[in-house]
Amino acid sequence: MNLKNQIPNFITLMNLLAGIVSIYLGMIGELQLSASLIFLAAIMDFLDGMLARVLDAKSEIGAQLDSLADIVSFGVAPAFVLFHTIEMVLEMQGQTDLNYLAFSAFVVPLFSAIRLAKFNIDESQSSSFVGLPTPAVGILLASFPIMIEVCLAENKGFYYDLVTNVYFLVAVAIVSSLLMVSRLPMFALKFTSVSWAENQTRYIFIILSVFLILLLKLAAIPLIILLYIILSIIFLFDEIGR
Repeated sequence: MNLKNQIPNFITLMNLLAGIVSIYLGMIGELQLSASLIFLAAIMDFLDGMLARVLDAKSEIGAQLDSLADIVSFGVAPAFVLFHTIEMVLEMQGQTDLNYLAFSAFVVPLFSAIRLAKFNIDESQSSSFVGLPTPAVGILLASFPIMIEVCLAENKGFYYDLVTNVYFLVAVAIVSSLLMVSRLPMFALKFTSVSWAENQTRYIFIILSVFLILLLKLAAIPLIILLYIILSIIFLFDEIGR
């Protein structure tokens, strides 16, 4: 066994472990930690792909393992986070009975499974994506309970009203699920060189994302996902125009 080839797979398993623990923490009421572990899983997901390229350790089992980890960490775990977030919002509004709107969160892993299954058999998605990637959806959903906590600690404002609106949370679950299985081309954050010409869209996205984070902190996350979608559309039209 070549140990070098197993390093990316080990990182992928850490991604999966983060997703599993996230689900457990959500079930015992540790919603902030649960959401934070999805961010950790996203870092692991980025690292395993980067290491596979740097170490030239790509393998079929690695690709399959990555998708299996992603369905847990960016499909099932975020769905539980969103489910508990909706429950928390309803409790804050004085509704203690089970509201079936919370179950809308579980549409996310269903569409995540479809997207990942399509990705595994689509060889054209090696350098770009078709449909919104599952990690983007996972990060978006995981940001909501953290944003609620931050808004409560600072000031309520517009973002608080938005992320504590149950119908908004349900709409995000449905729209993001549909975007995952859409035919919308999306750029990937995969650098084959440092050239500006070859990576212009990626560099613009990173620069604007850093600016938004410095300006808005965690409140920037939904805007960064929206920015990713907008830049992907601009990138698509730019490619068509060439």
